[in-house]
Amino acid sequence: MENLRDYIFNLRHQKYRKKVDEIAQNYHDLALSDKERVVRRFEYMCENEEAVILNNQQIVFMRTISNLPDCFTKEEWSEKFKNHYIHESGYVSNLLPDYTSIIQEGLLKVKERSDTYLKREIDALLKLTDKYLIEAKKLGRNDVVETLSVVPRYPALNLKQAMQFFRILHYGYMLEGGYQIVGGRIDQLFYPYLKKDMEEKILDENSALELIKDFFLSFNVDADLYDGVQQGDNGQSVVLGGIDEKGNQLFNLFSKLSLIACRQNNLIDPKINLRVNKDTPIEIFELGSELTKAGLGFPQYLNDDVIIESLIRQGYKKEDAYNYAVAACWEIVIPKYGFEIVNIGACCFFKVLEDLLKNKTDYQSFSQLLTDYKVYLEKECDSLLKQYQNIYFVPAPLIESGLEVKYQNFGIHGTGISTITDSLYSIKKLVFDDKKLSLKEFVSIINNNYENHDELFHHIKYQLPKMGQNNDEVDEIAVEVLEMFYDTLKDKRNCYGGIIRPGTGTAMYYLWHGKQLGASYDGRKKSEPLSANYSPSLSTNIKGPISIIESFCKPDLIKCNNGGPLTLEFSSSMFNDDESIKKMANFIKLFVLKKGHQLQCNSVNLHNLKNAQINPDKYRNLIVRIWGWSAYFVELDKEYQDHVIARQEHSL
Repeated sequence: MENLRDYIFNLRHQKYRKKVDEIAQNYHDLALSDKERVVRRFEYMCENEEAVILNNQQIVFMRTISNLPDCFTKEEWSEKFKNHYIHESGYVSNLLPDYTSIIQEGLLKVKERSDTYLKREIDALLKLTDKYLIEAKKLGRNDVVETLSVVPRYPALNLKQAMQFFRILHYGYMLEGGYQIVGGRIDQLFYPYLKKDMEEKILDENSALELIKDFFLSFNVDADLYDGVQQGDNGQSVVLGGIDEKGNQLFNLFSKLSLIACRQNNLIDPKINLRVNKDTPIEIFELGSELTKAGLGFPQYLNDDVIIESLIRQGYKKEDAYNYAVAACWEIVIPKYGFEIVNIGACCFFKVLEDLLKNKTDYQSFSQLLTDYKVYLEKECDSLLKQYQNIYFVPAPLIESGLEVKYQNFGIHGTGISTITDSLYSIKKLVFDDKKLSLKEFVSIINNNYENHDELFHHIKYQLPKMGQNNDEVDEIAVEVLEMFYDTLKDKRNCYGGIIRPGTGTAMYYLWHGKQLGASYDGRKKSEPLSANYSPSLSTNIKGPISIIESFCKPDLIKCNNGGPLTLEFSSSMFNDDESIKKMANFIKLFVLKKGHQLQCNSVNLHNLKNAQINPDKYRNLIVRIWGWSAYFVELDKEYQDHVIARQEHSL
């Protein structure tokens, strides 16, 4: 019999899916309020969901309705867009409700302090739970009956109940319309239950591992139904490890078992983020490196030494800073207290230069150009922030019940740091230092996409120094640009009075911005992609991954507290060496000691990637890291596949 993991991976469970009718026009005709629409839809979905318990499945609740009908007609959405700024789909995202308190209280207790709308959603969720209870009794699944007789009505008493409660909440948040609602610090939530169960001999380490594996499978049954730019971009991100305010390491047995469970499941969800610092034992880096070797594209490493200080400097309370987690990709979120739009927009660093040089080229020095660049950078940021007024979100009573809003900050990505750094260096070297050509001539060549200038193009693209080669003269430009970005945003406030957090990530903008841009002064042709996230340009001749770390850790990343990881690809053949795990672990530790903020490592095989484009059915298990999440390579659009293939492989 096919085991549960393979059953889910092979999509057998999708045979239970169906669609429900659209409801928006009916709600419009009834002139229902926005909140009433959300609640009615939630009730409608729960009523129509079927209780399906898969063979040997311990943690239940699975979407059997494949569509989530909209609450509003197209015309109503058009009206909202006219009168408001609508972020992405208009539904709340990248939030981290307080799972812990709700799991410790039970929904009946939450219901006591709820308004009518939330009470109705809780009742609908409990009725759906009862459907599962009836189905479990019918199947003779006494283990499921025992669990659902307690949660989610009452507080969880053991690890299995706590995990099942979490699953029901997460399911409910997504069913309400939220997307990329993250899981947060699951080891800190679940470890007390694990410890108690082991002390009471309910679980041992092996049975706990099997339970965690089953829990992680629950992240995969509905993952394809959740909104994202590409399949895999579903926001099911969790965090392990970290330190407390006294510097104690919080990595525990649940953290360790979670890494092992992910490696054994070999699936893209949940996306693991590992909080580390300068005192993290090397064994933890080695455990994380085992997942990199397996080709999962995670864990993503988060440096507490940088991130916590950064948050405190920018006004977050100390206890909240130490409790940080991450959003769907890498942006920092605060559990329970954050209602922040961490990815509200992106400032394209090269676009700023493009705009500047359309208007002026008669600079006498490189420093004069940089002075004006900062002026134009501020104009670009102001132009972005001006849009973000009168923001509308669809109500989300269930999600909002897990929040006590304290922070309403915005995050702005800074895209193409390598492109702008290498371009500015190229201008400095060729125009101002060596006087090979005038700036006006250079601009003309760029505007014509290097046409009839093949020798210059080749020299710029392959021979000039680049960011990532540990060249101080080049890297100092990156330091200056990121300093400008921070200085530009540090005193600005959003429409809620919150701060604007600068970041070094790109998200999907490395393709989107790239398509909109002309050629750049680093040898990039018109419409070609930028580098993804905080990484070297694709064509850079890298001396090795350590030189990349040296370059990319020179800027003061404490000032870039919206995050944005350094993303590196390592050849899978590197891991044939028995010492490879230790080498990788020490490499990651070096990054942390150098004050890098976030790091993603991908194990790739170029031959397999190219073959997967030709014979996708043979490579359904092939996993890659995209801008902040892992995906099955064959499910990606070709432009994303091509960018992964174009990245350089490294070895240690």
